[in-house]
Amino acid sequence: MADDVLRLEQVRKSYNVGRPTESEILHGIDLALGRGEFAALIGPSGSGKSTLLNIMGLLDRPTSGRLFVDGQDTSALDDRALTRLRGRSIGFVFQHHLLITAFTALENVMMPMLVERGFPDDAMKERALELLTGLGLEQWQHHLANALSGGQQQRVAVARALAMKPALVLADEPTGNLDTKSAEGVFEMMREVNRKSGTSFLIVTHSLEIARGCDRTIELVDGQIVASGTAPTAA
Repeated sequence: MADDVLRLEQVRKSYNVGRPTESEILHGIDLALGRGEFAALIGPSGSGKSTLLNIMGLLDRPTSGRLFVDGQDTSALDDRALTRLRGRSIGFVFQHHLLITAFTALENVMMPMLVERGFPDDAMKERALELLTGLGLEQWQHHLANALSGGQQQRVAVARALAMKPALVLADEPTGNLDTKSAEGVFEMMREVNRKSGTSFLIVTHSLEIARGCDRTIELVDGQIVASGTAPTAA
């Protein structure tokens, strides 16, 4: 559907296909994420969350089924086309910020644009500074990444994920390495980005508090979606 930023139809993923050790991890996933949604993906360890996230992020291909990203059917795309689509439509935030520690905050946010265009220009700097300013990091723009606090580093990582104005941000335990106050700050900042820009977010989390702050919770157990609906409320 046109309003879906992400859609999976009967997606399955197996490893060691055709061998005696073949194992299916995802079992016919049907899932749609609408434009502007802010959703959580939860489930126990070993449920297939990382495998599913890699497929949704175009880092891996399903064994069968169809995946649509930003309206594009990815099944017929070659690796080069998938890379272009991923760079244009999807931003990533990881538990470990993965910033380049020898670069400043501004330079880290510029990196996706530099990879896309091949050379730096003033427009890239303006976009990076706009994002850092919007996330309360303007005064730290010239600080090296390793000179920032954990919460500041994760904010820079979110700014980097937004650099290409993606339709979708996939966040894998983005607050998992932060103290409670920093985690709350990063989460609220992502929420505000979602409200202001309409960027869709799918957040993989073990935190019930994070899930409660999302509009929708998708639960994955043993490679199958067992629930998808309004986020749980506090008891």
